[in-house]
Amino acid sequence: MSFTIAEIAKRLQGEVVGENQAVLTGFSNPDIAKTGDLTFAENAEYFGIAEHSAATAIIAAKGFTSTRKTVIRVANPRVAFARAMEAFFPEPVSLPGIHASAVIAVSAQVDPTAHIGPHCTVGERVKIGPRCVLQAGNYIGDDSVLGEGTKLFANATVYAASQIGRRVRLHSGAVIGADGFGYVFDSGIQRKVPQIGHVVLGDDVEIGANATVDRGAIGSTVIGPGTKIDNLVQVGHNVEIGAHCILCAQVGVAGSSKLGNYCVLAGQVGISGHLKIGNQVTIGSKSGVMNNIPDRETWLGIPARPDKQAKRMMLGLMRLPDLLKKVAAWEKKLTGN
Repeated sequence: MSFTIAEIAKRLQGEVVGENQAVLTGFSNPDIAKTGDLTFAENAEYFGIAEHSAATAIIAAKGFTSTRKTVIRVANPRVAFARAMEAFFPEPVSLPGIHASAVIAVSAQVDPTAHIGPHCTVGERVKIGPRCVLQAGNYIGDDSVLGEGTKLFANATVYAASQIGRRVRLHSGAVIGADGFGYVFDSGIQRKVPQIGHVVLGDDVEIGANATVDRGAIGSTVIGPGTKIDNLVQVGHNVEIGAHCILCAQVGVAGSSKLGNYCVLAGQVGISGHLKIGNQVTIGSKSGVMNNIPDRETWLGIPARPDKQAKRMMLGLMRLPDLLKKVAAWEKKLTGN
């Protein structure tokens, strides 16, 4: 697709400094940009690189100017970058219809605008809303609901009775509604506790490849609207995650824990079961959380602690080898050995 600089600037709510009628035909990083490309720079260092690239125009923060390139000045270059990418690389359109190899239960309700790709299975009493897309090899269990505009990439699986909101995206290999990990030790064996609950995903949730959200043992596992879950994340049974949270790769949240809104869990964070994590909490990579966390705090470490306390402990550990040398020197001086 192609746009004039003025057209792109209007989409980005930006200000053009320089030629505004040049045609932009793509978006690229500065190191591989060519004439006709738009690029972006978050800071002065990257702006200098972009200025010397072959790109035709640069997205940058307010205050940047150039004698070499046209600049589209915006309030937030990273947000503008995302919006520009949407313009140049729009989501592929899937035409309505049901592939001949799909298996659709007679009692299922599939909106005529939905796309059901090859080798999909749609169970009894399933409801699939307008403009939903099942790419290929998807399984939708009995009594599940998919809201308007939801998209399942190839081989994503939705177990029975799952409630999926509008504009949800489930990437390949994602599994929604598998049994929670519930067992009780009984007479020398691990006896399975039947998992009879379900999963509720709010509007605009995105679940990454090979991520799993388990059904509740009794009741619901709930993911709030706008929350984004990365690849290889495990969400246990009866977990409740608030709105607009970010869970990065390999996070694990154990059963019945509750997260507030706007939380950020960095890669490989582990949350123990039955905990309460407040609103706007940030947890650093590889942290093991074993305590409740109040609103708007940052924690890190194993076990996780408030960031200032954890950092003091880390600094203390870094000083430990020197301290041991000093102690050894004092012992030698005192004992004469």
